[in-house]
Amino acid sequence: MKSNNKLFIAILLALILGVVLGALVHYQYPSKIESFSKNINLLGTVFIRLVQMIIAPLVFCTLVAGIAKMGDMKMVGRIGAKAMGWFITASLSSLLIGMFLVNWFSPGTKTDINLAEHEGNATKLLEQTSEFSLEMFVSHIVPKSIFEAFAHNEILQIVVFSIFFGVALASIGKQGESLVQLFERISTVVLKMVGYVMWTAPLGVLGAIAASVATYGFQIFSLYAHYLLAFLVGLIVLWALLLIVGYIILGKRLWVLLQRIKAPLLIAFSTTSSEAVFPKLVEELEKFGCQPKIVSFTLPLGYSFNLDGSMMYMTFASLFIAQVYGIDMPIEKQLTMLLVLMLTSKGVAGVPRASLIVVVATCSMFGIPPEGIALILPIDHFCDMGRSVTNVLGNALSTASIDKWESTNENTNISQQNS
Repeated sequence: MKSNNKLFIAILLALILGVVLGALVHYQYPSKIESFSKNINLLGTVFIRLVQMIIAPLVFCTLVAGIAKMGDMKMVGRIGAKAMGWFITASLSSLLIGMFLVNWFSPGTKTDINLAEHEGNATKLLEQTSEFSLEMFVSHIVPKSIFEAFAHNEILQIVVFSIFFGVALASIGKQGESLVQLFERISTVVLKMVGYVMWTAPLGVLGAIAASVATYGFQIFSLYAHYLLAFLVGLIVLWALLLIVGYIILGKRLWVLLQRIKAPLLIAFSTTSSEAVFPKLVEELEKFGCQPKIVSFTLPLGYSFNLDGSMMYMTFASLFIAQVYGIDMPIEKQLTMLLVLMLTSKGVAGVPRASLIVVVATCSMFGIPPEGIALILPIDHFCDMGRSVTNVLGNALSTASIDKWESTNENTNISQQNS
């Protein structure tokens, strides 16, 4: 725990230093902004790439070993059903919160933004969205090649292959025991690597934050004040809901869980990447007491299907753009949009800036000008900080809760057998 506290303090100091450095460059040396941001952001890039380096082997080895050790395929199905039930409920709740608050605050009618100033920034994003289709959905779920999935860190594809591999390994019984032990040993080594990599997190945080503040400065917050305030209230409501549900299930152990995951939460917030904390989250959830087989199965699924912060943001951003353009969106049309977002968001798991791509695609479907995405691009990085940390919290709570349900179920079965 002491090591975890040291890392948390180091990241916090890096965050503060990044803000100070970025502000200094933005306001005192405006001619250096572009070169400074480009160079210091390399620190964040190195950290993210180091993390990405160990995600694929960690997911594959822990998931295969976990499923093979379960033995009972009914357990795999039961855990999967519980996980998907949580993910669907949480996603719908997040979407509804976003819809309610963007209607309540109507930030699009109060924010004075000139679209022409930002239109050029949306071109690349609109080009990416032109490829959005059913084919993209399938290609992000079913792997064409496991080596391709490993190379591109397609977590969901690795999960699909690992489930098949783990089930097959479990079915051959004693013949597969040595292979299961090998995967467990590799997992131990990879988790040891996680400890080393995480000590580069403060440098990554410093680079990401300094680059952002140097580029945009603090005036961006006054321009988008209504938008950011409404989104912040949405995050607070969503956090309150998640923590209440977490307390109902975990009781006072919820505070122990939050203490354990404080470093991953801060890393996700600072680097705007929930993927960057996946290995560390695996480690901390296991230290919290979750069964490795539950963590290795539920957490990778959550990273594809349980992005609570992103789900809320998608509704929020889509309706915000409609408000800016003065487009009337009756409640039945908004509810239809929610269902579309629920489905289409699963088709771009693992795609960079996935939330924005889904927003553009959805706007096009509902008669909202897709180029309106340019309105929110300048502030998206700061909103991404909020939605990334919320995604991590949601996945940690879902994994811990499912582990608690499974432990209760196992204890009940043991008591019945003894009686």
